[in-house]
Amino acid sequence: MRSKSLLVLCLFSAFLPALNVRAEMVTDLYGATVSVADQGSNALAGASRRGLSEVLIKVTGSRAVLKSPAATEALQSARGQVQRFAYVRNKPPQPPLSVRLEFDSVWVMGVVRRSGAPLWTANRPVVLAWVVMEGAEGKQFVTPEGTPAEADLLRAAFSRRGVPVQLPVFDLADMAALTPDAAWRLDSAALAAASARYNVNHVVAARMTTLTNGEATGDWSYQFEGERINRALSVPDITAFYASGAGLVADEMAARYAVLPRADGAGEIHMQVMGVTSYADYASVVRFLEDLELVEAATVLRVQGSQLELSLQVSVDAAQLANLIALNDRLLPMPAVGTTAELSYQWRN
Repeated sequence: MRSKSLLVLCLFSAFLPALNVRAEMVTDLYGATVSVADQGSNALAGASRRGLSEVLIKVTGSRAVLKSPAATEALQSARGQVQRFAYVRNKPPQPPLSVRLEFDSVWVMGVVRRSGAPLWTANRPVVLAWVVMEGAEGKQFVTPEGTPAEADLLRAAFSRRGVPVQLPVFDLADMAALTPDAAWRLDSAALAAASARYNVNHVVAARMTTLTNGEATGDWSYQFEGERINRALSVPDITAFYASGAGLVADEMAARYAVLPRADGAGEIHMQVMGVTSYADYASVVRFLEDLELVEAATVLRVQGSQLELSLQVSVDAAQLANLIALNDRLLPMPAVGTTAELSYQWRN
């Protein structure tokens, strides 16, 4: 018997694949926030292990890393690798007390390499989130202003898996393009039209009902670049339901973008970039490449007119590197004509 029924349709949208995927740099890959019972040393040690587990999953994109001997050993010394921590008092429905932990990034990367797990770099596709909730007053969009608790739970779930999530601005253009009823019906045409302005291309849809005991049941459907994955589930609460959706998206993204570092160490790849017309362009290209975790060094070999030639010391092959660079919508792949460079791009201002 249900005392109340909550049906939520969560739509994380990006339609119509483009040449490049809109992406953002995830800035908190090596940090985690976990609940604690108190501020004692034993609670902090346990929180450090749970926090490191979250970090390893975020960095690799998969829970499988936790089964490796390297991860098992690292978890035993997690407290000693915490660079800083701070306690946070929360408001319901979050736990009363949490601790924010920051781990040594170099040490974490070493654990990942020893584990043999793939690495999912910090530059990751953005997911746009449309959420419709049906309550006593009918259907309404979940927004940071109107339903802040639900919006916070949603964003926190995706943050824990290292997936950049964006909520629509819900201005007049959004409301005219997509009504709650249209979103409720999973109207593909209306969703595509409403999402086009955000230049994203991943969509995940879910339907969820809460029972009297707080249990959440429903279905997720994730669409990206012509593919679709469906999942039905029943979980203890709304938080777990959002976590399941975030996990579905993160697992599939990591399967596509995570790469296994070369066993023989770094190798050299030559790359050319055309259309570099200013120092700002030059700096942006080099900075982006050097920020990729699997690029150990980016050395400029020659600047001729608007053409930039570089030598990259990388831990992946050219095809894997091209897959990572595809997440930068300012670097458009071009045929490598009249050059010995393995990779060739046009810089888009």
